[in-house]
Amino acid sequence: MNTSAARAPLQLILPADMSTVAKVLAFASMCVGMFIALIDIQIVSASLREIGGGLSAGADETVWVQTSYLIAEIIVIPLSGWMSRVMSTRWLFAISAAGFTLTSLLCGMAWNIQSMILFRALQGFLGGSMIPLVFTTAFAFFAGPQRVIAAATIGAIASLAPTLGPSVGGWITDNYSWHWLFFINLAPGIFVTVAVPILVKIDRADWSLLRNADYLGMALMALFLGCLEYTLEEGPRLDWLGDPVITATAWIAGVSSVLFVWRSLSYKFPVVDLRALKDRNFALGCFFSFITGVGIFATIYLTPVFLGRVRGYSAMQIGMAVFSTGVFQILSIPVYSFFANRVDLRWLMMFGLACFTLSMWQFSPITHDWSGAELMLPQALRGMGQQFAVPPIVTLTLGGLAMERLRLASGLFNLMRNLGGAIGIAVCATILNDRTNLHFFRLAEHLTRSNDATNALLQGAAGTLGETGALRQLWNLTYREALTLTFSDTFLAIMACFIIATAMVPLMRKVAPPKAPSADAH
Repeated sequence: MNTSAARAPLQLILPADMSTVAKVLAFASMCVGMFIALIDIQIVSASLREIGGGLSAGADETVWVQTSYLIAEIIVIPLSGWMSRVMSTRWLFAISAAGFTLTSLLCGMAWNIQSMILFRALQGFLGGSMIPLVFTTAFAFFAGPQRVIAAATIGAIASLAPTLGPSVGGWITDNYSWHWLFFINLAPGIFVTVAVPILVKIDRADWSLLRNADYLGMALMALFLGCLEYTLEEGPRLDWLGDPVITATAWIAGVSSVLFVWRSLSYKFPVVDLRALKDRNFALGCFFSFITGVGIFATIYLTPVFLGRVRGYSAMQIGMAVFSTGVFQILSIPVYSFFANRVDLRWLMMFGLACFTLSMWQFSPITHDWSGAELMLPQALRGMGQQFAVPPIVTLTLGGLAMERLRLASGLFNLMRNLGGAIGIAVCATILNDRTNLHFFRLAEHLTRSNDATNALLQGAAGTLGETGALRQLWNLTYREALTLTFSDTFLAIMACFIIATAMVPLMRKVAPPKAPSADAH
């Protein structure tokens, strides 16, 4: 897999002289940064109403508190590999952590919705650059069984942090205020900013890469990903191509994506190594990363929406109801670590994807009465599925790449997970809009005067609510049932994606880790 993207020598510093304790401390400090960057994707999701109220903003404006973060993050993730070669891993990570901490402070002090959106975009850009660096550092520091444990750790964080976001955010908002959603980042952010430059030393800066950098490719990629994320986030709310702005951003995303691919395949030093997709394991790994992104982020989106719109739960109640997913994932970590060094990772991954599939099947008979107790089993299966699926995908996809390829490839791998989440949420939101109307009209067809149950309900309600109030109650009940049926449809659609992914696991090959770099690679 020799490509022009890898011709520039990587300025490595061998970690061989570092003790295991030093490597673990360095890796742990970076994991803290990755965790706070990932949890902040969803930490505001259950508290947007409170943030909007505090900043005197409407729902249409408040949704950008989350959208601006996602757009900025998805743009910077594939750039992080190139930036780390220019600045070195430790200094890029430290500067990103410092900026993330400062923008977290500014978010908590935001004086209006415009300032909040700006600071959230900056926070997402700085936080997103930290995420892929943890993947590359894990493979630089560790080998053999230690590498499997490191992959299990970052895989757990990658899926656990977004899952815990609504729970943690709801608890903070209910017990303190929405400002502490951002102030909570200050202590860990300062720790990471100080610890990483001291502990992490795996490469040197190479500022000469600025001379031949693919600035046109960066601009095309930013235009493509930014417009795509906007289209996916706002499309369901604005009726997709029925809105002129969505139509324009969709066209810009489509055209710039073609130009970006052409540029990446023709330029000598592309910012993203698309040629890595020639490797079967890497291409399949990106596909699996995309599917797990769909599953993780779409279910994080769907469950709170169901509990809020159907059950009428508060942010705190939603957080407590979905918390079981994180609990079962944490409990699965030692089990996975035990088997990971004894069983073919492909079969562990298949088991994880199958658990996720079964989880979606268990969600499908959902009714309007479901609460935390009924959600326990499907969420437990999802937590186990995430832990057994994501770490093997990381190891099998990135574990066989040499360090100079890993830098550029890890950004693309992480990008696919975020794209899966964005597309999954957009498709689920569209299904909720369209299928709810379909189910509503189908149910309404049977609610006629010839239906004895309908007449009994209207007569019973009319005595206390009046005829108009009784009709309104009937409409609300019908809409609730239509919405509940639509949630079942949506979970089944996600299940279909995981069935396909599970069936494709045998196409993956076992990977042998690359040889450690020799001393002349300095």
